Amino acid sequence: MNTRSGNDPASSPPLHGAVDVHAHFFTERLRTAMREAGVTEPDGMPAIPDWDPRTALRHMDDVGVQVAMLSVSSPGIDFGAAGAARDLARDVNDEGARLVRARPWRFGLMASLPLPDMPASLAEAERALGDLGADGISLQTHYRGLYLGDPVYEPLMGLLDERQAVVCLHPTSPQCWEKTGLGYPRPMLEFPFDTTRAVAHLILSGTLRRYPRISFVVPHAGAALPVLADRIAVFALMRADGPPVDVLADLASLHFDLAGFALPRALPALLNLTDAKQLLYGSDFPFTPDWAVQGLAHPLVEALDPAIREDVLQGNARRLFPRLRGQVSPP
Repeated sequence: MNTRSGNDPASSPPLHGAVDVHAHFFTERLRTAMREAGVTEPDGMPAIPDWDPRTALRHMDDVGVQVAMLSVSSPGIDFGAAGAARDLARDVNDEGARLVRARPWRFGLMASLPLPDMPASLAEAERALGDLGADGISLQTHYRGLYLGDPVYEPLMGLLDERQAVVCLHPTSPQCWEKTGLGYPRPMLEFPFDTTRAVAHLILSGTLRRYPRISFVVPHAGAALPVLADRIAVFALMRADGPPVDVLADLASLHFDLAGFALPRALPALLNLTDAKQLLYGSDFPFTPDWAVQGLAHPLVEALDPAIREDVLQGNARRLFPRLRGQVSPP
């Protein structure tokens, strides 16, 4: 509860109408599926966080988020049962679309796909982007060990390119996490490395160049990419096989959200890789609890140059998502 006086300037929402491109939601059916699959501590986190629309809206008002683009976080919707991911994808996308229809000036939808089932995923992508009017697609870094950039995803990339879709990437635990996680929650180390691995593969496989009309959003201030970019670029030049790529140019063309700990080190490194027009605000709510979102928002706003602040918080996102361009919220 906010106990500050309304006359206290520090009590005003810090973000002033931001668009949050990294916000998560749950449906009751998704919670049930996670519990039945034994996923009660997703990716080593202590619990499945609480979420409901009213709580989300109250949090958004407190922090100053105008629009939250809702997506399903890791571990996603595939819990191993044949056909279940297809039905669960329809459920979460239908519920997300209902939330957007009820409050189109407050919520957006990044739809989930039942990968690695490619025929069902192609059908659901068409349905979500067409019938449901989803704002984009959320993709994990890998599905059962096959990372984005693998040839198996070519049909999907072709469809998303044709649709000029926005694709928000989200990390998930690698298949070998038991050996590499060292007993820590996977979002601490494994998520940044998995994001870096997936984006590097998208570039080195030539996927980004083959499908230039897909707008990819990389989470968590680019993960480890800003500090590994030059290393990846040099190794790309040493390869005898594979398509020619310009790693640094491809990285600079991506969009990056600032969810998590962008300060004090990640954001300056990211701005050495790309420029401010590629940056977007992200909260990672509710996996990042409301008090932490508030605590991260204030220094971020203060650190952003006033010349770019509005674009980073909302302008870039409104240009990226067609539905948000010129959108005015009702009283």
